[in-house]
Amino acid sequence: MSRSSIRIATFNLESLDDTGDLSFEERAAVLRPQLERLDADILCLQEVNGQRAAKGEPRTLRALNRLLEGGPYADFHRTSGGEGTKLADRHNLVLVSRWPILAARQYRHDLVPSPQVRMVTADPAQPGGDAVTWDRPVLHGEIELPGGRRLHVFNLHLRAPIAAPVPGQKKNASTWKSVGGWAEGFYLASIKRAGQALEARLAVERVFDADPQALILIAGDLNAEIEQTPVRIIRADLDETGNGHLAGRSLVPLERSVPEERRFTVLHGGDAVMLDHLLVSRALLGWFRSAEIHNEALGDELVAHATVSHSPESYHAPLVARFELPDQTVTETMAPGEPAP
Repeated sequence: MSRSSIRIATFNLESLDDTGDLSFEERAAVLRPQLERLDADILCLQEVNGQRAAKGEPRTLRALNRLLEGGPYADFHRTSGGEGTKLADRHNLVLVSRWPILAARQYRHDLVPSPQVRMVTADPAQPGGDAVTWDRPVLHGEIELPGGRRLHVFNLHLRAPIAAPVPGQKKNASTWKSVGGWAEGFYLASIKRAGQALEARLAVERVFDADPQALILIAGDLNAEIEQTPVRIIRADLDETGNGHLAGRSLVPLERSVPEERRFTVLHGGDAVMLDHLLVSRALLGWFRSAEIHNEALGDELVAHATVSHSPESYHAPLVARFELPDQTVTETMAPGEPAP
């Protein structure tokens, strides 16, 4: 395909690893065709596990490197947060790009301090407030597009709406001692998810402060649908802020261009939900042409967890968008006063 057309995709790989009960090649046999079909120039990946060559050694992206080797993304640039970033054992965020990644960093309580919450159902009672921290960072990469324009990509994986632990309130990993404890855990999870979204939005605001016409894309598994609080925080729609001067800072969800009956990335107990998103600035929206959600083979995550042993699949469908870059060559080579061809 012509590279005046670019494709950007987001895909939650569901704990990609090369250890465990399922062989790496069994997973790769399912995931590689999905990645190839995306035909992406930029991949925003979530849930990429890190591996150690030996105990005490720093973690690497060994499983991801094995997944991509020999394929169309083998020679692409990659980052999980820039120089000095330590990989986690689970659920790393990774950008994979055809073009150079000029800068990358992670935000995790750099712009939003940890909220202090005094838990009311903790057993024993807590003497003071406890810090509520995010489960994962925000990954911000700056990519040099053909023609020299800079694209700001924010890769996110927000906390799922599952109750967070409360001291003394759980019998085991899946059983709560009281409804009150569970309710407070759900409240804590909501703080974590909204807090991550706020930090992402404030990082976007910094980019807009430097360049009101910046090319910005937020991608990832937001664990929320378009009208739920975390996505509304990130979108900052005009009817929410009520200020026309801020309209240029709103982000537009590209899934709206997909027919409603196809607009889902997760099947959950029979419900089709859109939890993975691509949101773009108005400047980047001008380049947008189409979006696809590859959900034809998607399984129901609740049914699968109950019936399938060691599934190789991801229970998130990838979402990909196509953009057309302006023709820089024509404008740069035309003589003064010469009409465009």
